[in-house]
Amino acid sequence: MTDRELKLLLDEESARINSPAFIGDDPVQFPRRFSDKRDIEIIGLLSAMIAWGNRKMICRDCERMLEIMGDDPYHYVMDEGYLNLNPEMNLHRTFFARNFIHFLKGLRSIYSNHDSLDSFAGALKVGETEYPAWELVGAMNREILKANDGVADNRGLPQNLRTTALKRVNMALRWFVRNDGIVDMGVWESIPKSKLFIPLDVHVGNTARELGLIERKANDRKTVELLTSRLREFNPEDPCIYDYALFGLGIESKPQPSKLRVGD
Repeated sequence: MTDRELKLLLDEESARINSPAFIGDDPVQFPRRFSDKRDIEIIGLLSAMIAWGNRKMICRDCERMLEIMGDDPYHYVMDEGYLNLNPEMNLHRTFFARNFIHFLKGLRSIYSNHDSLDSFAGALKVGETEYPAWELVGAMNREILKANDGVADNRGLPQNLRTTALKRVNMALRWFVRNDGIVDMGVWESIPKSKLFIPLDVHVGNTARELGLIERKANDRKTVELLTSRLREFNPEDPCIYDYALFGLGIESKPQPSKLRVGD
């Protein structure tokens, strides 16, 4: 397949999947319920953090977290409502209330000093770096660590930033940054969409390999960098639009030669 044919496929599939119909079955529906940037950030990150496994289960458990927060994420965090929770309450698979509490303590610390997480990222100028997502998570981890008396928790944000694909945070950043007015919300200003990275999971990685976009087998940070670099060749200003194509093809079917429109 030529690059022209591959770009045509990716553009067509992205346009098909990136539609309002996508929202109802995806965790993006939860941050989209809010207009306050801080509410969007809090529930957006929490929804992304538990986004592994069955999508119906993920959405069910996102709904449960919102109920716990009284559908008012920012004030719940700032009022320390989480302190009343049983730390052993299970929220999603291996994610428990103790992990939820740990993360929200860190967010409260950040919001006590910044108008939003976007402002926090802006103050650190992460959008001017080569790898904004990893820079942001590194800074957030430091704040979360301080807020929890030096105790780390890898059930929240990833800790090993040298190797992690940062799939869930990259997905949340796609929601926050991309601004085409369809699925993603475009409420952030601190990171340009040209510097977003693909949220890499098993489906996306396998589809990218089937399409010949990457050869590397590991679904790690290096592969995210390689895949995103390749996609920037097709759309340097908005490479993560192609997350929709890779997700859609990966979930629905393996790309077959007829579907790839070889020779069109």
